[in-house]
Amino acid sequence: MYLSNNRATSTYFDKYIKMQTLTELGEAVAAKRKSLDLKQGDVAARAGLTQEALSRFERGKTAEFGSRKLLAVLAVLGMELQFVDMGTSGSLDELRRERGGS
Repeated sequence: MYLSNNRATSTYFDKYIKMQTLTELGEAVAAKRKSLDLKQGDVAARAGLTQEALSRFERGKTAEFGSRKLLAVLAVLGMELQFVDMGTSGSLDELRRERGGS
């Protein structure tokens, strides 16, 4: 699973970010929210959830975070999910690293 920026708003998110755990996903969402200078409460309200629920998700303190909630938060942040087969590179840089290049 990868997060990608569907708008060119932040160089950090111009590349795909590989996610393997819910904690990593929450951390990436928090980083994107902060890069856009948005408050948790504002993002949560626009996504239709509480600030506390978003806070727990961003800090990795929740056992699950529903797909509707996730997609709503990502939409507020201008992001989307993309699924790729395991072992498939998400970017040219990843392919170079896999092949031992720099």
